[in-house]
Amino acid sequence: MLCAGLFACSSTRRMHWPERNAMTAEGTGTSFYQTTAAWKWRERDSLAKAFILSGNFPSFLKKFVRINVSLTDSASGRTISAYYFVSPDYLALGTDDDWARIPLTPMAAQVIADSFHCFLPTRKMVDDIYRQAVVKLAPVPMYAFRDSSVTMWQHHLIVEGQRKGRNGLIAGIKKDVVLSGKVTRDTKPDREAIYGWHKLDGKPIQPLYTGHINWWVDYSHGIRLVYRTIWVNGKPTDYTTVMKDPLLQKLLCDEEWCDFVRY
Repeated sequence: MLCAGLFACSSTRRMHWPERNAMTAEGTGTSFYQTTAAWKWRERDSLAKAFILSGNFPSFLKKFVRINVSLTDSASGRTISAYYFVSPDYLALGTDDDWARIPLTPMAAQVIADSFHCFLPTRKMVDDIYRQAVVKLAPVPMYAFRDSSVTMWQHHLIVEGQRKGRNGLIAGIKKDVVLSGKVTRDTKPDREAIYGWHKLDGKPIQPLYTGHINWWVDYSHGIRLVYRTIWVNGKPTDYTTVMKDPLLQKLLCDEEWCDFVRY
């Protein structure tokens, strides 16, 4: 199989994201959470977006990791192989020396994803990412002030204590905000879908769930970015085209409905 572009042959892809803006160059993970300690979701979302869109995020997030998937066409018996690239960790802000993961609403996540030519994963993709991760950590539930900036910061520090400096694609530390056909089919409007937080036995704590209104965000949520080009049998294809194809969509989606592609 021929590779479509040199980077597609590699196990990683360097993303061309904005350079750090002078206005937020000194902003760190610590200072962000100190500033937002008493803030609610709307103000925290707004500042996080401004930081990230101006290039204030750790440089390791630019090195996306390749995920391999395949399916067998039951009609023809042929195997279809594909791959795509995902961020090595959940969305974070700050400097290389002082950074922190930042839970966001799906609305803020979508703005950032659009700006970086990315999209959010599906349930199937979260499972595939977990299976191929090299750093798998046990989930750490927290119970008090779940939606506060202070708890988000504390959870980040706990995860870093677990990680112990290990590098590579990490999983099992957050519930992903995901794309799901259940969002638009829920009886209540303005839903968000979350899924994941896999235990070390590979089973997720959080089943696919649309019970939260879309502005709810807590410490356990994470935003995983996926580069929107999918290589299907070596051919680069936009993820929306893949999701519309009755056969190819099974590479990315395991739900009955795979028609919800953005928030």
